Amino acid sequence: MLDWASRRRRAAEPIGITDRSDVPVMTPPPHVEKRAPIALALGGGAARGWAHIGVLRALDEAGIEISMIAGTSIGALVGGCYLGGKLDQLEEFARGLTKRGIFSMLDLRFGGNGLFGGMKLDRRLRDHLEELAIENLPKPFVAVCTEINTGHEIWLTRGSLITAMRASYALPGVFEPVECNGRLLVDGALVNPVPVSVCRSYEQALVVAVNLHYDQFGRAAVVKHSAEPPHSSEAEQPDASGLHFRAARSKRLGITGVMMESFNIIQDRISRARMAGDPPDIALLPKIGHVGLAEFHRADEAIKLGYEETMARIGELERMQKVVF
Repeated sequence: MLDWASRRRRAAEPIGITDRSDVPVMTPPPHVEKRAPIALALGGGAARGWAHIGVLRALDEAGIEISMIAGTSIGALVGGCYLGGKLDQLEEFARGLTKRGIFSMLDLRFGGNGLFGGMKLDRRLRDHLEELAIENLPKPFVAVCTEINTGHEIWLTRGSLITAMRASYALPGVFEPVECNGRLLVDGALVNPVPVSVCRSYEQALVVAVNLHYDQFGRAAVVKHSAEPPHSSEAEQPDASGLHFRAARSKRLGITGVMMESFNIIQDRISRARMAGDPPDIALLPKIGHVGLAEFHRADEAIKLGYEETMARIGELERMQKVVF
């Protein structure tokens, strides 16, 4: 006869099982940590915009998911090619540019609304993206433009991807405006150089901006100066900041150079104001101010700088993304 303690032990044993080695051990499911995708605001910057290619390469390498892209000017060009699956072709084109070759890529025109009808890059884009519409891209895409007749900020969100990119980088006075559904459109950097506000309007949780004008030091200074003409014997004179500048007549920018530098100042001032009022969660700031706006032949350098800046911030981006759903 079993005593009371033995009966308790037997009652606790599973019925029909004498060897407990076959009993499965239940383990809790592993904790899966998801990372929230980011919305990219790719800013304008002409030749400096090749840095966007390096940024996108670094994000892909780190496995950071992109939820949407809003692009201005060359930011629209690079972002559109990326979502269209043609970033490799664009990078190959950019790296193949030379000083001499750049001029052969331009359609010089006289008597129109711009010095150039557009880059022959358009023809290369049509070979790969002719039939592609914005609404058929895998992620939302917005190309920011400016309506020249009204000054409105125009967001192109559907229709021809090539037309949208072409309109977004139509630099006034350099490239002819693009007529799009009854509106005459030019470069979006006139109104929104770094389109963080576009991503916010799409209710994106995390917005990362790529600002190509951050290291333009001294461009926002206010200098009190004399209106008297310089003496011919003085080749160089200091201004109020103590820096030395040669007389303006010694530096010939040319018509295109004047337009490009003026546009550079406009973009810098507007981006400062707009990003101060509507800042991104993280701003990527490639140190690329030494690359001229028209130096498209320096793509290797620009891409490398964009890649290095992004890789240096990957840890910060990943920490920002750690959201458990």
